[in-house]
Amino acid sequence: MMLLVVIFAGLVAGAAAERLVTPQGALNRGPGPEPGHPGTDRAPRPRRRRSRRRILGWTALILVVAMLVTTVGGYLWARSVFNKIDKVDVSAALSSGSGTNYLLVGADNSIGSGEQREGVDGVRSDTIMVLRIDGGKAQMLSLNRDLWVTNPATGNQGRLNATYNQGPENLVRAVTQNFGIPIERYIEIDFGSFSGLVDSFGGIEVHFEHPSFDLASGLDVKEAGLVHLDGAQALAFVRSRHFTEVVDGQPRPEGGLPDVNRTMRQQTFLRAIMGKASSSRNPVKLLSAANTMSGGLRVDDDMSMLDAARFTWSMGRLDPQTVSLPVVPRTTSGGAAVLELRPGAEDVLAGFR
Repeated sequence: MMLLVVIFAGLVAGAAAERLVTPQGALNRGPGPEPGHPGTDRAPRPRRRRSRRRILGWTALILVVAMLVTTVGGYLWARSVFNKIDKVDVSAALSSGSGTNYLLVGADNSIGSGEQREGVDGVRSDTIMVLRIDGGKAQMLSLNRDLWVTNPATGNQGRLNATYNQGPENLVRAVTQNFGIPIERYIEIDFGSFSGLVDSFGGIEVHFEHPSFDLASGLDVKEAGLVHLDGAQALAFVRSRHFTEVVDGQPRPEGGLPDVNRTMRQQTFLRAIMGKASSSRNPVKLLSAANTMSGGLRVDDDMSMLDAARFTWSMGRLDPQTVSLPVVPRTTSGGAAVLELRPGAEDVLAGFR
């Protein structure tokens, strides 16, 4: 069927090309003496004009075939990349609001990282963000993993990222029930795929006030200013929980709340990688990047390839505003250090409902 379409399109294009180079009078000429016949003053038509029509016709055919082959080939490649992405059954927990809210989750499947926390066993959702797209505008909100919430599956209190132990659907429900944020799309990426994604775009640039390091994550930035990070260093930057700056030759551990600081670095990373996507106008490069990360990517079972393409397009053209959620530290009766919402949080959350 596709071959017939290609041939038909080529024939149409060839006919159109021939019509363009054939004099109008020749198209309307009826029976009569041929050019050059005695009794007519028409000059013989040069043979070269016929050759030119034939060349234009074949050129048009080749261009149409090439265009169709490229389009079909690109579609089939995109389809094969999308089909490799795992689909997770979260549709029962999805809901919609005035805009489109994407729940972006960075899951840490690594073993032996030394960061296992109380009440969080197995795979952890270490990065939890809501990206809201509404009317050509975008906002990005980080939900700290240490937020103290009610687990929909158990009814018990615990950290937000612990709700992932009962699966992605439970995490979606936890976000909606505890913060009133409807989630329409779910996208999860394994931390191990971050590195390949960054390298597929040639690295990212991040600004550092001072030389910085984190012995636990492997971050090692020797100079201040705009620093180019490859995939490995970008991953170390995103995962850093013991961020230390070198000021006047002396190490200075980062102050404030570690989990809050970490979410800010995650937003910085996401903005940087979105900037890379927006600066790339090469669809082959974008598909190659998607192919690189497809093995560590999971999306909701309601997402179609068109939905995925729409999200990728939005990433490339939007500059999301980062929004901070007001939180305050608290120690539970069991001695766990957690975070709770403080006054002003409801105003922030209202912008995502």
